Amino acid sequence: MMTEVLLALPVALPLLAAGPAAALPRYPAARRGLPLAVTAAVLATGLALLAETADGSVHTVRMGDWRAGIAISFAADAFGALLLCTLSFLVLLCLCYAAATGDDREPVFAPLVLVLSAGVYGVLLTADLFNLFVLVEVALAPSYVLLTMGGGGSPRNTAGRIYITVSLLASTLFLCGVALLYGVTGSVQLGALAGAAADSPATAAAGAVVLLALGVKAAVVPVHGWLPRSYPHASPAVTALLSGLLTKAGLFALFRLYAVVYGGDRDYLWLLLAAAWLSMVTGVLGALGEREIRPILVFDMVSQTGFVLLGLALFTADSLTAAVFYLVQYVLVNTALLMCSGAVELTRGTDHLDRIGGLARREPLLTTVFVTAALSLAGLPPLSGFVAKLALLRAAALADHWVTVGVTVTVSLLTLLAMLRIWTAGFAGPPATPEPDDTLGPPGPFRHRHGQEHGRGHGRGHGSGRGGPERDRAPAGGRSARPAVPPPGLGASAHSPAPVLGPGAGMVRSPIRPGLLLPAAVLTVCSLLLGTVAAEPLLDIAETAAGHLVDPARWTEAVTAS
Repeated sequence: MMTEVLLALPVALPLLAAGPAAALPRYPAARRGLPLAVTAAVLATGLALLAETADGSVHTVRMGDWRAGIAISFAADAFGALLLCTLSFLVLLCLCYAAATGDDREPVFAPLVLVLSAGVYGVLLTADLFNLFVLVEVALAPSYVLLTMGGGGSPRNTAGRIYITVSLLASTLFLCGVALLYGVTGSVQLGALAGAAADSPATAAAGAVVLLALGVKAAVVPVHGWLPRSYPHASPAVTALLSGLLTKAGLFALFRLYAVVYGGDRDYLWLLLAAAWLSMVTGVLGALGEREIRPILVFDMVSQTGFVLLGLALFTADSLTAAVFYLVQYVLVNTALLMCSGAVELTRGTDHLDRIGGLARREPLLTTVFVTAALSLAGLPPLSGFVAKLALLRAAALADHWVTVGVTVTVSLLTLLAMLRIWTAGFAGPPATPEPDDTLGPPGPFRHRHGQEHGRGHGRGHGSGRGGPERDRAPAGGRSARPAVPPPGLGASAHSPAPVLGPGAGMVRSPIRPGLLLPAAVLTVCSLLLGTVAAEPLLDIAETAAGHLVDPARWTEAVTAS
């Protein structure tokens, strides 16, 4: 009975708390404290579920005690419980980061985050394909508002339109796939669909429609274009939150659906392998072509998605273990890097590599956190990224996929090159020289992107607006407005970014506040631990999770039991 209650809490608690959170706009402490307390409770629930499922057991609950096939069913195994712990921990740190950036001062921020997280947690636990669709939409609906929250002018509005349009098209495709599966099989309960695609070409075709929709939501090449056109334009806190939750939920659903419905059928794995290779290569090449930190990291999200998908494409116990480990550590590392990028952008007014030189001399804490996380992303020891990539290489070698080994090593080296570009230009280089600008904007801690807006392939110019809740708009001359120097005693508050005195880094007088870097530092320490003392325990849990993917019989039996 206790486990059944635990299975319902991750979805119920955030949804129930969203209403009260929306009613607390005049009480900042309560508005911040409520989502933190709810997320901490979900994290505790996830840890309890992980302890219950670490031995390979599967726990299920049918809401309302309706029979299987009709009831809303939730099921927890080691895979879902591990991701629940990881993502709730991430939400907790993103809420702390939003408090430091000031994004949570928006009255709707806390309730939107609670609803979004409830949808994502439900994706990790649901055992029904239609409920999976509903929960994905529950997560996506608040993301539409979060992405465009706080103004931002034309670039952010354009990004929002692209994001919403692609999301709605993918959701329509998802729903059509679910309808086709129901029409062919007469069920949308995942346990009842076990192995159905391996025995029926019609079911395989219907399932492919759902897989394609999930591929869009996970930003798998060639349906990834929406990601670099949207995420770089959100506020830094929202980018960190969305990048850690939504695409990862899509990847999780891809793994679950293919393992259960297709039974790991090897006739279709070549398609997944091609998508993994394309994602790895396209993402890293896109990152190398950018000149701003956040777009580099967003493109690298596409590449890292390919690494995770590679484990599914090989579909062996070793490769799936490596993929689960990779997914967990990558969520932490990528979010840490995006938080560091946001701290630079909010404090310096830009994250363009040509305008933020010399960070290593001025920001030792930022440098330590960013470099450590970047080396983990590239896969250097003794960090978690090294353990994850080594496990993937070992799995590919054992399966005699030598081309995959070559692609993995090459893309890893190119990822290291992308991180070295950031280090050379942004950290190790000399301080940037401020450019003259005689246009003054209104006083206050406004953030801006310097320069004129030029088309750059994915619709974002050098001067496109990205930042926190407020951003100045370019005046008639096409040049971004620059904030005036605040009077003495009227500088940025504890929850506002430091005022930027000009477009060049050399004009900045205020260092990055520790509060902006603390969440990223915690995530980076976790990466260190997962690469050393915690590597073996996580690999053990990942191996248990992979066991339910390679042979989902125990999972399907649990969710179909009457």
